[in-house]
Amino acid sequence: MPGSSGIKWESPRQPPKPPNNVHVMAVYQRILLKLSGEVLAGEQKFGLDAARLNSLAAELADLARTGVQLGLVVGGGNFFRGVTAAAQNMDRVTADHMGMLATVINALALQDALEKHGVPTRVMTAIQMNQVAEPYIRRRAIRHLEKGRVVIFAAGTSNPYFSTDTAATLRALEIGANVIAKATRVDGVYDRDPMVHADAVLYRTISHQEVLARSLRVMDASAVAMCRDNNLPIIVFNLTVTGNIMRMAMGEPIGTLIHP
Repeated sequence: MPGSSGIKWESPRQPPKPPNNVHVMAVYQRILLKLSGEVLAGEQKFGLDAARLNSLAAELADLARTGVQLGLVVGGGNFFRGVTAAAQNMDRVTADHMGMLATVINALALQDALEKHGVPTRVMTAIQMNQVAEPYIRRRAIRHLEKGRVVIFAAGTSNPYFSTDTAATLRALEIGANVIAKATRVDGVYDRDPMVHADAVLYRTISHQEVLARSLRVMDASAVAMCRDNNLPIIVFNLTVTGNIMRMAMGEPIGTLIHP
């Protein structure tokens, strides 16, 4: 039966060394967490919701204090969505660049919220804007993680036609993350949209290849294919349930595990 294999809920990749003098109980010691911009908007659906931003930062701070090395990629859909704008007769390249800048706004807001919780954080952007963030340099990003800093990767890949899903996958592979964790508003990957179909079936485990073959819209196909080709697992889980970020990192079987 699809998704019912006996795979263990753990990463096949060798975890990186945690920061000095920190006892780590997490299964995944270096995580790339993909967040949508809409998560930061809360119920208002646009802009930034201060309460939602603070509660999310509190959960991320709790995880960072365990010694887990945490990288974040956040979308910009709460301010601007390039594909939608392109569909309204805006030049696609221009629209995508505007979407990248929206992700920088979200990254800076998240950095501010995390630092208010006492977590050292760095924003690194694929588009250089030295007055507000560091340029993305792979080795520097890894060094930040090793020093216990949360790293927020902004501005996508700097290239149009590539989504933040693809950017998250690329950054996860570059920094040697154990897993990509995609936070959503539903409990995991379903055989069809659970917001529309009440009888949609939740997969607890499923392979990358099955996701592609069934055209399940969990991430862009190019991102899933990159994970498949590099044996990088994906966990899709519900961010609206308080504590799920920690449960995911500790290896509890929440959401859906997409495995090689």
